[in-house]
Amino acid sequence: MTVKRASVNPWTWSVEMGFNQGEIVSGHSRTLYLSGQTAMSEDGKPQHDGDIAAQLALAVDNLERVLTEAGMSLSNLVRLSVYTTDVDALFPHYGVLAGRLAAAGVAPTTTMLGVTRLAIPGQLIELEGTAVD
Repeated sequence: MTVKRASVNPWTWSVEMGFNQGEIVSGHSRTLYLSGQTAMSEDGKPQHDGDIAAQLALAVDNLERVLTEAGMSLSNLVRLSVYTTDVDALFPHYGVLAGRLAAAGVAPTTTMLGVTRLAIPGQLIELEGTAVD
């Protein structure tokens, strides 16, 4: 079964930022709902306290690790939620995420939310997603 994706973009500005306004997905056989991924080590210890760029990179790595474990990759991501305690601090480093998604050939629907705090003190970014194959 081949997954078919069709972008829905009444405006082009979102594509330039690395995400689609909507995606129609058909022909998929499995859906993976990913829990929020932060900058945690393999043994569950928070990493890169106060460094939002390093936390973002590790959160993407951890997101990709869950996808790989499920037999998927970033190319299967159709929905991404980005939670951060500091939207202004995140924007200069957002290219790390956008670049990884572009390299995978996807621009999943995305929402970014500024939050008061995340579950683990010191964590500044959390990525949650949905993937299909």
